[in-house]
Amino acid sequence: MSLPQNAPLRPLPAMIFASRWLQLPLYLGLIVAQLVYVWHFLVELLHLVEAAFGSETALRILVTSVGYSPDIQITALNETIIMLVVLGLIDVVMISNLLIMVIVGGYETFVSRMHLNRHPDQPEWLGHVNASVLKVKLGLSIIGISSIHLLKTFINAPNYSEKVLMWQTIIHVVFLLSALAIAWTDRILHPIGPAHKDSH
Repeated sequence: MSLPQNAPLRPLPAMIFASRWLQLPLYLGLIVAQLVYVWHFLVELLHLVEAAFGSETALRILVTSVGYSPDIQITALNETIIMLVVLGLIDVVMISNLLIMVIVGGYETFVSRMHLNRHPDQPEWLGHVNASVLKVKLGLSIIGISSIHLLKTFINAPNYSEKVLMWQTIIHVVFLLSALAIAWTDRILHPIGPAHKDSH
């Protein structure tokens, strides 16, 4: 005889199940981190605009932030600095996307349903998200962020040692291999069923 769907849980299972709400402060903390990233993005964008209009103070701040050597004298905004700053802004956006994925997907998967099925702004990926899919998407996002960092380093290669260039490349390759391993493991654990194959 099966229990009714809305049967109350016993005290101990109810307490254990309710413990998932302990994650709520973690997700709220990530929202605060998202606000910090938005502020950093706006400040960096403001410095870029000010430097474009000839502000030497803003230019010095940008030169320092992109990792130029202090003994290099930059008197005007050039294409390389603009490219490095823009890549930095893209990096912030990608990390923010990663935060949103963790906040929304993690809350939906591990804490509570948000009932967004009929919401017009529901993210496309949220409709079929689970712990496994979230793990793969996070891995791919980290690879994208690492790629931006590596591109910034290569563009600004004269200001980095060969050791730094080598280790950043190695770390990026490790991230790539790790994501491939996670995706492959997920494919093994969750193979495509016959019904899904027949639909193609």
